[in-house]
Amino acid sequence: MDLNHTLAALNAVLNGSAGVLLTIGWWLARQGRRDTHKKVMLSAFGVSALFLCSYLTRVAIGGTHPYPDDAPARTFYLVMLASHVILAATVPFFAVGGIYLGWKGHIDTHRRVMRIGLPIWLYVSVTGVGVYLMLYQLAGT
Repeated sequence: MDLNHTLAALNAVLNGSAGVLLTIGWWLARQGRRDTHKKVMLSAFGVSALFLCSYLTRVAIGGTHPYPDDAPARTFYLVMLASHVILAATVPFFAVGGIYLGWKGHIDTHRRVMRIGLPIWLYVSVTGVGVYLMLYQLAGT
């Protein structure tokens, strides 16, 4: 068993799970179900935090993996990866800020901030799965 590949697969599962939880949490907020929304979004945050721990462990163990020069869709992969990495750097600020604002009852500000933050967080979760599929499945690294 290759721990690096196992952790990469786990990271994809955690990213996908965060995306599902974010979508459910958004839907719950739209339905006015605040208590359940809060629980689901805190779960999404927890899953994302687990992802970060697992990702950092994987990089510490196996380093980074370049996409092969001759692999299909290399340009698409690099564009997706660049947007994923840049936007991922903003997610902790949106996530922690959104949690803080919601927790303190600043709902209008929470909504304004998360109208930007949620799509970014969701995009990062979905593209995280895409990065895994392209790097470990399509390119076979």
